[in-house]
Amino acid sequence: MSPFATTPPAVDMPSPLPTVPVDPEATPRPSAVAIIGAGFSGTLLALHLMRRCPEPVRIHLIERSPRFGRGLAYSTGNLNHLLNVPAARMSAFHDQPDDFLDWLQDRSDVAGGVAPHHFVARKVFGDYVRYHLKEEFRRASGRRGRLVLTRGEVLDLRASRSGVTLWIDRDRRVEADIVVLAVGNFPPEPPPIAERSFYDSAYYRPDPWAADALAGLDPDDAVMLIGTGLTMVDTAISLLDRRHRGRIHALSRRGLLPRRHAAAPFPAAALIERPLPTTAAGLTRALREEAAEVVGAGGDWRAVIDGLRPATQDIWQAMPAAERSRFIRHLRPWWDVHRHRMPPEVADRLEGAIGRGQLSTAATRIRKLEATSGGVEVTHQPRGRGPLQHLRVERVINCSGPGCDYDRIADPLIRALLERGDIRPDVHRLGLDVSTSCALRNRDGEIWQRLYAVGPVTRPVFWEVTSVPDIRRQCEALAGYLAGRLASARPAAGRPPTPATTDEDDRPPSLDDDFADQALWA
Repeated sequence: MSPFATTPPAVDMPSPLPTVPVDPEATPRPSAVAIIGAGFSGTLLALHLMRRCPEPVRIHLIERSPRFGRGLAYSTGNLNHLLNVPAARMSAFHDQPDDFLDWLQDRSDVAGGVAPHHFVARKVFGDYVRYHLKEEFRRASGRRGRLVLTRGEVLDLRASRSGVTLWIDRDRRVEADIVVLAVGNFPPEPPPIAERSFYDSAYYRPDPWAADALAGLDPDDAVMLIGTGLTMVDTAISLLDRRHRGRIHALSRRGLLPRRHAAAPFPAAALIERPLPTTAAGLTRALREEAAEVVGAGGDWRAVIDGLRPATQDIWQAMPAAERSRFIRHLRPWWDVHRHRMPPEVADRLEGAIGRGQLSTAATRIRKLEATSGGVEVTHQPRGRGPLQHLRVERVINCSGPGCDYDRIADPLIRALLERGDIRPDVHRLGLDVSTSCALRNRDGEIWQRLYAVGPVTRPVFWEVTSVPDIRRQCEALAGYLAGRLASARPAAGRPPTPATTDEDDRPPSLDDDFADQALWA
């Protein structure tokens, strides 16, 4: 089934949660938080909850992929896929700003050390996150299993007065007081074309991170990449690393490439001398004026964009809905390429491929994709309503960025929650509707006290929740908030929690057995 289907895949769902009377004589079960998703957002939230929650609170970290702690962004094995934030700003802990740099210095495989302004491989950062999760797991294993790692897919969950029950594949169940969705990013959404059957053809790859995205390509094949953002950049780098010789066509509505980071670090501009507008046009005008002033004084426009970071979420939350719509429609692509930039060494390689004619970009709209014998006929119309143009390629890869329209996402848990009205997409189709404390909102706009979200899914309210510094701040704030809620709440009475794993082969992982060493941490 296509990952972009609007109907959920057929799964055996559990029967509705029966009403169980609470026995006042029953032993209270330990308070628990269940985090669905163990990528960067979910793992970091777990680490901060372990720091802040009192001893009895149990943290369940549930992940359906083979490895905990990496997520999509940091699972790449390509060492040329680099972070787009300097190493000095990548600590997982605000109160330990040099933690990532210190960890790097202890690695024997980092030749010559890493300077604060260097851009490190994303795989290495994934190793760093997993290192901290492993260390926390070791400490927790001696404290009655405070951190429980469960591999599996959550199919549904139901909240009741006594807590939340999660149903996991293979007939498993977990009970918690609070559940946090940390589901990360979903694959890109395909562009609208008349003949959608093309997306079932052998020439199309819907997910640029899938193992088969570049499989079977001849080095001389022509490739079309849908999108010109950072996902396209990673895919182009992967092609170049494979010594691909064929043409690479990158197409998007505006044809904008991410700008490059400066070669040398510089301080962010202080934007405190003027009030910051909360309209799309006013903000654009203010940034242009500020950038012109900084550049005129011998500075760098990047300092202005970076100087806005502390106020970005405040500005976004203060914008009226109509202004947010204008920003998304007219300014978002420009904001993205200036705010989310390429490391200099990555930009050099892309500019080299453009200079020798191998890589080209175009501002255009795809009108037709037709699978023919041995390839794909691409019909597109350049921006400005120019005449139709045609390309022939042997592979089309969707690099248009994460899918954000939750009405089109086929994940079984998301579908179940949406169809019941337990959650709702935001009006701008950026993610799910949440409160400023990350609590999910239901179909009627009511705010859950047991269901929360963290990371990219909260973009509608927080906007900038894609980079590590942004997610770190959010996780720290949410962990503190939830720890306070749990400390003031009375433990739930009722039956003890059902173990997430029940048989010998599926027992909770221990660092003393081969399962943990090979499967989780290898």
